[in-house]
Amino acid sequence: MKSCTSVLPLRLMSPHRTRRRIPDATVSRLPIYLQILTSQLEAGVSNMSSEELAGLAGVNAAKVRKDLSYLGSYGTRGVGYEVQYLVYQIRHELGLEHDWHVVIVGAGNLGQALAGYGGFADRGYPVAGIVDISPDKVDTVVGGVRVRPLDDLQQIVSSKNVSIGVIATPGPAAQEAADLLVRAGVTSILNFAPVVLTVPLGVTVRKVDLAVELQILSYHEQRRAAAASGLRAVSGEGGRGASA
Repeated sequence: MKSCTSVLPLRLMSPHRTRRRIPDATVSRLPIYLQILTSQLEAGVSNMSSEELAGLAGVNAAKVRKDLSYLGSYGTRGVGYEVQYLVYQIRHELGLEHDWHVVIVGAGNLGQALAGYGGFADRGYPVAGIVDISPDKVDTVVGGVRVRPLDDLQQIVSSKNVSIGVIATPGPAAQEAADLLVRAGVTSILNFAPVVLTVPLGVTVRKVDLAVELQILSYHEQRRAAAASGLRAVSGEGGRGASA
């Protein structure tokens, strides 16, 4: 999608436009909008309304308009938003105009799965290296990347200008991994370990907790089950109980 910027007016591509801080909640929705808009652009859609984008994103239209206003986009009445330009704006805001190398700490099952996932490189996040403390894993090759000893972390970060680290270690080792990443110069961490990390001010941490996500899904399943049970009570058993 990087080529789509070549047809944009130069005045719209100015890197000097005034920037304001975007709320974290909006930032978390921008990748969702980007995925939808990219798909629509590839399908030949040139314009979308906030209602159409909201319906595909699972949010309300007012929230979409508010989110896009932080990018300086307000749409045109009766026309909507220009899809190609929104794709450019969001990619620019998310820093996707160049690759961001990542380093993975932990070459266990999860680390191997992450390193072998081709989507990282396809989306601009090539794996610069993967490190592990276990001699059994060092020098094995995962996803085309050789596992290196933990002592090589600093060298990987420095040589590849890595600013994003991924922690795929067991919980007890996660804090030490975070400390080593920070010491090596990494300023953003994606943490898959089931622990809360303590990091210095200025270091960003995003936590991926699969158990929490499953608990959220079980909540929705419970709501569906309760709703279905209520409908059965009203239309079936409940009706017979009321007449008895």
